[in-house]
Amino acid sequence: MKRASDFWVWLLPVVTGALIIALWYGVRAATGLQSWILPTPLEVLQAAVRERQLLLAAAGNTAVGALLGFLFAGAAGWVTSIVLGSSLSLRRSLYPWLLVLQMTPVIVLTPVIVLWAGAGLPGIVTVTFLISYFPVVANMTQGLLSTDRNLVALFRMSNASRFQELLLLRVPSAMPYFLAGLRIAATLAPIGAIFGEYMVGSSAGGTGGLGFLVYSYNTQIKIPALFATALTSCLLGFIFVAGVALFNWAVLHKWHDSYEQPDR
Repeated sequence: MKRASDFWVWLLPVVTGALIIALWYGVRAATGLQSWILPTPLEVLQAAVRERQLLLAAAGNTAVGALLGFLFAGAAGWVTSIVLGSSLSLRRSLYPWLLVLQMTPVIVLTPVIVLWAGAGLPGIVTVTFLISYFPVVANMTQGLLSTDRNLVALFRMSNASRFQELLLLRVPSAMPYFLAGLRIAATLAPIGAIFGEYMVGSSAGGTGGLGFLVYSYNTQIKIPALFATALTSCLLGFIFVAGVALFNWAVLHKWHDSYEQPDR
């Protein structure tokens, strides 16, 4: 039964992808659109092969900005959540302002980011950080507040200090929530880096990322190459998510219920 289930897990996405590609070709054939409006998947792959050197170099530059912003967001989000989870007064004082920061469109802040952080990598990392930060804070804080009340009562009956309760009980209990926040941030980090490159990036010294290629291909009306850039960004996002999933497995698989434990 397990092998059959694993087979369907792999087969169903392949079938769905084949149907999407067939529909894509069907729309192209039915509408008669030119490749500069709607390229076919084959034309996108041909453009990806043709532009592979530029795409690989740009993906590497984007990955650097996305990784730095993601790491800063994860670390700052963890520390912020510890602060919010340790005090009701602090949580009520600071959390609304974090919501204000999250709901402020980053595009509005880009002129300030350029002034404060500068164009290029510092600005890209800042944009990525702002986009990836809040999911980590929201999930980790919720995890700290969702600790089993019976275990909290047991700690307090044992005269554990607030610090011991936080460090030995609440933080381990919140780890699945924190890792869920990291998974969300991992999907947002490449998007944030590409958006940052588009808004505050720099191609000086030939170091432009995927966001710069989006701008370049769009102005040149090289639509198949533009789709190839989108495909490359998707692959980069999958790499980020796979890395977080591996980290998630390493941290949780031995003790958390979300992973099936083998019979012993």
